[in-house]
Amino acid sequence: MDVSFNKKCEKLYKAILKLKTIEDCGKFFEDICTIKEILDMTQRLEVAELLTAGKNYQEVCKETGASTATISRVSKCLNYGAGGYSLVINKKGKNNG
Repeated sequence: MDVSFNKKCEKLYKAILKLKTIEDCGKFFEDICTIKEILDMTQRLEVAELLTAGKNYQEVCKETGASTATISRVSKCLNYGAGGYSLVINKKGKNNG
């Protein structure tokens, strides 16, 4: 990702890091995103969790309703991306939730 993009996004990332509770996160994301955007991100995270757990595309599609294009995109991120999904999934497992 290019440096100018990161600089522009730094304020957003810092804002997210200030959120301490589920309720605060919900309020922030409800204001900054559309409901569809929130649901899409939720679905992508669920897809990443299932793929990480060893589920195949058909199982993931059936459990999440995600398209094969979405599953493929998430899979590509898991295999060749920045490691963001893995960071969140690994921390979620350590914190039980």
